[in-house]
Amino acid sequence: MFTVAIVGQPNVGKSSLFNRIVKAQDAITSSKAGTTRDFKKRDVVIDENKEITLIDTGGLEDRDELFNKVKDKALEIAKTADIILFMADGQKYPDDIEIRYFRNLLKLKKPIWLVLNKIDNDKLGQMVHEYYELGAEKIFPISVTHNRGVTKLINEIARITPENKITEPILADDEDLPLEELLAIEEAPEVEKKDIKVSIIGKVNVGKSSLLNALLGEERSIVSDVDGTTIDPIDETVYFNDKLITFVDTAGVRRRSKIKDIEKYALMRTEKNLEESDITLLVIDAKNGIAELDEKIAGLVDKHRTGVIIVMNKWDETKEEYKKFVDNVRLKFKFLHFAPVIAVSAKTGRNIDKLKDLVLKVYENYSRRIPTSKLNEVIKEATQRHYLPTDKTKPVKILYAVQYETAPPRIALIMNRTHLHFSYRRYLANYLRERFDFEGSPILFTVRKRGEKYDEDKENEQ
Repeated sequence: MFTVAIVGQPNVGKSSLFNRIVKAQDAITSSKAGTTRDFKKRDVVIDENKEITLIDTGGLEDRDELFNKVKDKALEIAKTADIILFMADGQKYPDDIEIRYFRNLLKLKKPIWLVLNKIDNDKLGQMVHEYYELGAEKIFPISVTHNRGVTKLINEIARITPENKITEPILADDEDLPLEELLAIEEAPEVEKKDIKVSIIGKVNVGKSSLLNALLGEERSIVSDVDGTTIDPIDETVYFNDKLITFVDTAGVRRRSKIKDIEKYALMRTEKNLEESDITLLVIDAKNGIAELDEKIAGLVDKHRTGVIIVMNKWDETKEEYKKFVDNVRLKFKFLHFAPVIAVSAKTGRNIDKLKDLVLKVYENYSRRIPTSKLNEVIKEATQRHYLPTDKTKPVKILYAVQYETAPPRIALIMNRTHLHFSYRRYLANYLRERFDFEGSPILFTVRKRGEKYDEDKENEQ
């Protein structure tokens, strides 16, 4: 893929330009310098049959260990890009550090275009002359805020980008069909999904970024002892056992009282990633043990109904007995009783391959579909072993059951009453788990009365 990297000093508008080109609020933006601490990349269609990989990098700044790592990663990305967009604040004169970075990048002998942001009017355009001495191949005065000059920049990128976009067929989407129509669809072989999205979630400094690097086998994510190093979610895809797995390193979660400025946006992005994920790796710091905040974070996972694996990281640094620690995990996370637990060390690589195998296993269970005949057979067994509670002395019956969705498995129970106590739902879920492998996956029930029309507002799913 043709790669375009946006580099420059902090607070010149790199993330804003990135968002403008991808046409979404993807990268977190803030007037605070150093908001972007890692790189974010997205594939973007910029013209018919032309697609690029656009990369937003952290600021070029010498400040401390963390920001030096950010700077080094940005320069490393620039070296591999096909085009470098060097961004500067067009309302200021170029300083010595900016000039040094730019001229060092010129030595790469590849297209490096100077993008002067914040040129909000023609008068400010006079500042462009101050930058000619840098020797840029092309200079683009723009204003991201006012969308001034951005289209010209995109068109020029498109002009030199080779044709590479593969047009995919548009598939029909049946998610808006009423439940009755979904139930009426003949069971047909499903097209196997080849890509899996996995979110890595946990408190600050539990080793999520280190875990991402270990899973990828490379230093993709910046690792630092500084709390809150990861602000923007960082995603990377690997090919493993005939599957594409996209791992997303999310920002560490803090107590609400300790969330600072831009971190509130990071928390929102973390939740958005959970909404879009198939599986969540709930990372716990085995060295320091389980905290109350870990339980609240686990509640987020439960809320979004993803498949889940509980990962005890830093196992090489703990003296805790394995069984005792797992028993404590089970006690604290009773509502995730179906989740497998694995001890790993991102630092030493312990059990990392086993974790990837487990991701595929949990996704298989998360996507499992039970044939209707078999499902009804098992539900009948369950109700015979443990009768349904009556509803105000009236008998309650499950007339039939159909699994109408996977990922997660959703089962419609068609009944003569619309009420089913949560304890019986739990009993049915556990009974299904005894008969089928649903490790790592929630099982959700929808209760409907025969002939009742589907109403999303009245949905009672658990």
